[in-house]
Formats: sequence, structure tokens, C-alpha cells
Amino acid sequence: MFRWNRKATMQENEHAKKMAERLIEASNWMIDDVLEEWETTTNGLSISEAEERLDTHGHNQITHDRAASWMIQLLSCFKNPFILILLGLSLFSALTADWEAVMIISTMVTISVAISFTQEYRSQKTAQRLKALVKTTATVIREQSAYEVDMEELVPGDMIHLSAGDLVPADARIITSKDLFVSESSLTGEALPVEKEDMRFTERRQAAQPRSQQVNALELSNICYMGTNIISGTATAVVIATGQDTTFGAITKSLTGKRPMTSFDKGVNSVSFLLIRFMLIMVPIIFFINGFTKGDWMDALLFGMSVAVGLTPEMLPVIVTSNLAKGASTMARNKVVVKRLNSIQNLGAMDILCTDKTGTLTQDRIVLKKHLDIHGQEDELVLKHAYLNSYHQTGLKNLLDVAVLEHAELTDVLGAEQCYRKVDELPFDFNRRRMSVILEQKKNHEHLLICKGAMEELLSLCSDVLDQGSVLSMTDDIRTQVEQTVRQLNADGLRVVAVAIKEMEGIKESYSLEDETGLTLLGYVCFLDPAKDSAAPAIKALHNHGVAVKVLTGDNEAVTRKVCRDIGLHPDRIILGHEIDEWNDQKLADIAEEHFIFAKLNPLQKSRIVRALQSNGHTVGFMGDGINDAASLSDADVGISVDTAVDIAKESADIILLEKSLMVLEEGVVEGRKTFGNIIKYIKMTASSNFGNVFSVLGASLFLPFLPMMPIHLLIQNLFYSISQLSIPWDNMDEEFLAEPRKWDASSIGRFMLFIGPISSIFDYATFFVMYTVFSANTPAEQSLFQSGWFVVGLLSQTLIVHMIRTQKIPFIQSRASLPVMVMTGFIMVLGIYMPFSAIGESVGLEPLPLSYFPWLIGILLGYCVLTQLVKNWYVRKFQEWL
Repeated sequence: MFRWNRKATMQENEHAKKMAERLIEASNWMIDDVLEEWETTTNGLSISEAEERLDTHGHNQITHDRAASWMIQLLSCFKNPFILILLGLSLFSALTADWEAVMIISTMVTISVAISFTQEYRSQKTAQRLKALVKTTATVIREQSAYEVDMEELVPGDMIHLSAGDLVPADARIITSKDLFVSESSLTGEALPVEKEDMRFTERRQAAQPRSQQVNALELSNICYMGTNIISGTATAVVIATGQDTTFGAITKSLTGKRPMTSFDKGVNSVSFLLIRFMLIMVPIIFFINGFTKGDWMDALLFGMSVAVGLTPEMLPVIVTSNLAKGASTMARNKVVVKRLNSIQNLGAMDILCTDKTGTLTQDRIVLKKHLDIHGQEDELVLKHAYLNSYHQTGLKNLLDVAVLEHAELTDVLGAEQCYRKVDELPFDFNRRRMSVILEQKKNHEHLLICKGAMEELLSLCSDVLDQGSVLSMTDDIRTQVEQTVRQLNADGLRVVAVAIKEMEGIKESYSLEDETGLTLLGYVCFLDPAKDSAAPAIKALHNHGVAVKVLTGDNEAVTRKVCRDIGLHPDRIILGHEIDEWNDQKLADIAEEHFIFAKLNPLQKSRIVRALQSNGHTVGFMGDGINDAASLSDADVGISVDTAVDIAKESADIILLEKSLMVLEEGVVEGRKTFGNIIKYIKMTASSNFGNVFSVLGASLFLPFLPMMPIHLLIQNLFYSISQLSIPWDNMDEEFLAEPRKWDASSIGRFMLFIGPISSIFDYATFFVMYTVFSANTPAEQSLFQSGWFVVGLLSQTLIVHMIRTQKIPFIQSRASLPVMVMTGFIMVLGIYMPFSAIGESVGLEPLPLSYFPWLIGILLGYCVLTQLVKNWYVRKFQEWL
């Protein structure tokens, strides 16, 4: 299980575990111990010491896989089993001076490689505009001076200054802080900013002291992590890890190197080697039969190689890349960037979509969801006072204040500020976890204190409550009821902020913290990162198409449960990250199969779940937009991100959605299944018809005194047939086919060949009988007539099979091919009939057929179509599958 790069993955996991333990230790130590451990001071390092450490630890850089040059990308397009086989056949044909075969094969290879290279190179160029996330400068303190340096120049032990708007340049332990809020949503999935402050311990905790498994290295309140953003406040911190030793670096390290094989890669390889093995068995048999029966071993060799070319679906690379390019073009019109062509088919084969919550299922913004009185009932008075508090707050407003102001614009409380004049303000700080404004009522000039803050802090200051317009004393029963209501709101995933007021006695010019006592509790304002409007219908549409959705998030259990209920997912149990660490791979695979919601996950846990599902045989897609999603995006069969994602997530993804609506996903799944269906059409058409031709060649070689068809005839027939199938990427697919995920199945293709292929041989032998007896084409002198008759029958039957196999229904009646397919196949059939009458046909040894041949031709083709339809219907009922 998980055989891909298992050793490297285990090493990365062990490295990440050690770094997590190191962060936890650093957070538990006293500040003096931290400075001693990293051999620094509050005045910072000396410049010479910083230079020495830079030589020791290296630059503060994150490893990224560089985009390959155009030449490497071009050469990689030849890494295809069939391309390599075709090049081998072309080389052999050149050595035997069979220049027609060389031209035909070279044309097929050139077309395939050109389409694949052009599409992927163009997509790669589009993706290259996404730059590394952490390319910035940092304010460092060295030799008591603060100045800007390139982030790459930071070293462990550097003292840095952080302020609002900064990107945290390394993992750092906070030394001092003031009103510091950090957005960690891209790393942890937590939508709300996290409060950060120094925690001064009176004694050092020993490093060997046992700790609860609940401790999460991404939830340390005095550690700032590389790649996160400072929302408000300031801090001084000491750098404790840089580059690949940071939390961010541990994630990106797993993204470098060769990606695991996806469902598409495995499927193409399995089908390719199935057909190649078939060719390697049948071609020597034909070679020896013709060599022994005809006596000319060189002709037998040339004929055997021609049969090899005929058996090899040389158009497979062209058909595959054409289908994928057409799918990419269609998705581009729907505002979807396809970075890797193969991901389109993986999207269609996907039967499980794992998705992050924040920014993908949710809007990644905080909204005020409810404004309630103490009983949990809607109350506009609570909203009014919360609005007045947020409106009159000075300085940088946090996301909760912004949400209050935005919500007020939709209600009647907008404009309430005109009735008040601000007198004073008691700013927010971490110790109080609240802020107050004092307003003068213009009507009576009385002063009103409005306080808004954390529930547990504010409740202790309230001596009264407002209950349906009446002021009541705060009793133990009321306090218990309030606490129970707040717990219920928290359980629903809501962030609760209390609102209280105090009518001041007398008038003062300034106020102090002592005035924040004897408050009257009005109620609560509740916040949430709401689900996207398109999330619920998109999940329902995916379910209807056979795709199960599993949520993998770093957010907490309560918020995750709330969002999942809102989008139509009703979890019986939510699996938490610390539980996953206790399970081996097999146990995790079993649990991941049964459950749908996973919360409090770190990046490595997300990636383990994706690989566990793959080990169960699933084709897994992953959708995310954060740093913590990058490893899972890379490991999944198809990684999906959004345009607002961090750059490293977009770099790791295969598909990027440029539209907020998740319904684009459902459209992509359908497009992926259309692409896969049209690819499989070609494979099964070609495989079955070529398999039938082998039996026909074997039989004819045994009883005919001449070759049943010249090598050039086989090549021309194969070329015409392949041209007729160039229109397949534009064909329609029956709705029944699009209803379920579709995967590559080499055994199914082999079985289909065995049942459908020999049907054409039956009518080939009928043609042999007619040409041999009715038209007396039974001597070497008449071989061109025999070969002309079989050339036309073979080409027309191979072309008709396009219409017979493309649908489970009755062709032309219940299901009709698209206009491009109808026109192209019709043209090739007419061209095939005309070929023996043309100068080109005469030059390659064909001759005009008598008019009396054509009634026989029509009868043979009708019989072929009827029998093929009957066997196809029986095959579908027998194996309960189509195509």
C-alpha cells in the first residue's frame, strides 16, 4: 500500500514530526531560554554572526520544482508506449526502404506530439505567472538597528519586527506583542484571525516531559508561522526556523520531485501494454505462416511488419491528445484553466472528491449571521449597539467589525450613529479581550458606554441583563441560561461576541477601565464563514453523477459540522486529526472509506487520507486553496484549485477554477467523461477491428497462393480508417454513459476484443469465398482483384464499426453520431470505394471492381451490421457494461 516513494514519504513525515516537536518546545520555554537556545539577544545578531549562520543554514528559501524548458517538455511528449513502438516500426521501415510506411507513421507521431506539446506548453506558460508565495522583505534587528533585508537573508536567531500587513517570513517565537492578530487560514483552514501573544512561563518545562497528543504544532499562540499574514498589531519575534525547516517548508518539500502516477497514467499504460503484447504474439505467427507457405521470407517479413503497423493503433496518441485538447478548450470557455491535459480524463474518472472547507466550500470571509437577545431570539437593539461600537472604533478594524458594518448596511440601524457623538474609547487588548466606546446622546447629552468582546470576559462584568425591554439583575439561573445558549451557538459553529451597555452617571471628559463594570448584557452577535451559494447544488450534482464528496479541513469540529449541514452533508461522526496519527495505513483506509468529514487536520494528515482512498482503488480528486492543501493537491489523481488560492496551491493543482461557482466542477466532470468515452471508443473500435483482421489474415495466408493484401494496401487502409476517426473528439455521448464515473479497464478491453473482433472475420471469410468462387480471383494472376475486393470490404466494415460501437443503442435510429463524425466516415467510405478505380489505386496494385460485386458488398455489410448489433446487445447484458 502506498508504494509510491514510500521511503521518501516516511522520511519527510519524520522530518515534519521533529520540526513540530521543536516548535512545541520553543513555545513552552521562557523567553530567556529561547534566546539562550538560539544564541541571540533582544538586540539581535551581529552582522558577522548573521553571515556565518547564513553559510551554515543556507538561504531562507522554499524548494519549488522549476518549470521544465520547452525542449524537455517536447521530449517528454515522446514518453508514450505507442509513440515509442511507432518510432521503432518507422526505423525498421526505413531500413527496409518502405518509405510509404515511414511517411504514414511519422505523420501520426508528428501530429500527436505537436498537439500534446502545444497544449501543455501553452498551459504551462499561463501557470508560470503564479509566483512563489513568500518572495518579500523582512524588518530585522541586528546590532540594535532595525532595517529591511531580503527575506532569503534571514537566519535562525534573527530578531524580526512584525506589523499589520506583513507576511511572516519564517517560523518565529514571539518575544513581545501588542494587539497581534494573524490570519492563518491558508495554513490551517481557520477563517478567523488568531490572537497571538507571548506566554511567559514561570518555569521551564522539560523537553522530555510527556505531553498530550492533543497539542497541535499549528495552534501555538506564541508562534508565528512562515507564509501567514499579520492582520493587526505589532510584535517582536526571534526566528527559530528558516527555509525547509519551517512548517511551510515541510509542506513544500513533499511537492518536489516526480509526481505519483495518476489514474490516467496507469490506465493508458495498462491498455497500451495489452495491445502491444497482443501485437508481439500475433506478428511472429503471421510471419512464420507466410514464410513457410509462400517461401519468400523477405516478403513475409515485410508483410508481418505491415500487419504490426496495422495492429498498432497508431492514432491512439493523436486521438487521446485531440480529445484532451478539445476538452481543455471547452473548459477554458467555462473559465477553467487546465494545466495538465491528462487531468481532464481523471476528472471524469473521479469517484471521490476530497475538498478543503475554507475558501472552497465557504466564502472565506466573515459575516454577521445572527444578532440575538439573551434568550437567543433575533433582536435589532443588539445589532444597533454592536454597530455603534464598531462604527466609532478608531484604528484598524478587525474582520468582525467589518462584518458588523456590512450587515448594518442592509438594515434599519444604518444611520443610528447620527444620534450620537463619540466622547472616548477604551481600545481592545489581549488581557481584557474587549473594547468599549463612550457616546454622548445628542438628545439628552447623557453618556452611554457600549462594550463588545469575548463572552466569558464580558459576562463577569455584567450585573444586569436586558430581558424583553426590562432590566433584571444577573442571577445564577440567568447566567447559567446565557452560558448554555452560548455553548449551543458555539456548537453550531458560530463565533459569539457579547454586547453590553452602561448608562453613565454624570459626564466626564475621559474614561478608564474602571468604568467597565456594572454593565447590562443586551445579547450576542454571531459570526460565521458562510458556505458558498453554489456549494450545496454542486455537491448534489456531483452525487447524482456518482461522485462522493469528503470534507478534509484544518478547521475545528463545530464550524465544520455547521458548514457541512448547510451544504447538505450530514455527518454521523467527524474524524479528528489526532485520531488519524494513531492508525496504521490499513486502518486509515478502512475509516476513510466509511466516513465523509475530517476536521483539525494538518497537511500530512490530509495527504495520508488521499493516498488511503487511492489504495482502495478510487480515483481521487482534491480541491483546496491553501498552503496546507498543496501536498494533497499534488498526491491526488486530479488537483483542483481556485483563482483566489495561494500561489503554491495553484502551482500544485492540475485544474484552476477561475469562476467562484462550484457548478463548474460538475461541468468539468461531465466533460472529462465525454473525453474518456471518446478515447475508449477509438481504442475498442481499433482493437476489435484489428483483432478480427488478424484472424482474417491468418486464414487467408493458409489457403491462398498469394498474399491476401499487399503491405501498402494494409497501410493505406489503416490510414483511411484512422482519418475517419479524427472526428471522434467531437462526437456525442449518450446520457447513460455520463451518469457514472468511468475508469480504464484493460481486462474489459481485452474481453471486448475477443467477442466483437471475430465478427468482422466472419464476413471477411464471406468476402474471400465470394471473390474466390464467384469472381474466380483464386490465382496469382487475379490477386489484384481479390485484394481490391477485400480492401473495400475491410475499409467499409472498419468505418461502420465507428457507428456500431459508439453507442449502446441502435445506431442511426436511437443514437446518431455528431455531424463531423457522419461527414468524415461518409467521406472515407466513398473514398474507399473509389480507390480501386483511381490512378492512385492502380499505382499500388488495385484494380476496378465489376458492378456485380456491389450487391454482394451491400449484403455483406448489412449482415455485418446486424450481427454486430446482436452480439453487442448480448455482450452488454452479459457483462452489465457499455464500451
